[in-house]
Amino acid sequence: MTGLTILIIACAYLLGSVSSAIIICHIFNAPDPRTQGSGNPGATNVLRVAGKIPAILVLVFDVLKGTVMVWGAYFINLAPVELGLVAIAVCLGHIFPLFFNFSGGKGVATAFGAFLPIGLDLSALLIIVWLSILFISGYSSLAAIVTVTLAPLLTWYIKAEYALPVAMLSLLILFKHRSNLIRLLKGQEPKIKERNL
Repeated sequence: MTGLTILIIACAYLLGSVSSAIIICHIFNAPDPRTQGSGNPGATNVLRVAGKIPAILVLVFDVLKGTVMVWGAYFINLAPVELGLVAIAVCLGHIFPLFFNFSGGKGVATAFGAFLPIGLDLSALLIIVWLSILFISGYSSLAAIVTVTLAPLLTWYIKAEYALPVAMLSLLILFKHRSNLIRLLKGQEPKIKERNL
């Protein structure tokens, strides 16, 4: 691994550490999402505590964090596994932000942004899977879990050389959702329509 690669990975973590949910809620004079709703500083909880516009802004920024770093790394010809490390670094920054006491979101939007440079066909399939599971089940967390589980298989079908880095990132997102999975198995996970959005 070259010094440039290490620098890019470090920059990815720092960019990931910029918590748009906390910043945007502050700008809109909304409650800190870490202390309200689910306590998760992500777009879904911002929708709950601050409304649609702040939530959309958070979603866009979080997706862009992943896209900008991975796309930039792709264009300087980093190897697929190194791209996976960049993607993991930006998601780790989002999940454990240096600038916000290491209390961050679950990384789904940022991971999706990291998947985008692989191709619009993969992105479209991931969106279809996520929306389908959400529509059928009503569980946002289940939609995320199923989508990231299928992501490596879909990537292998579309661009096999990126299946390993996608699998690396998917494992991180699944690990972050382990509490959601336990609640789902126990029947204790609330559905989107059951939450006060």
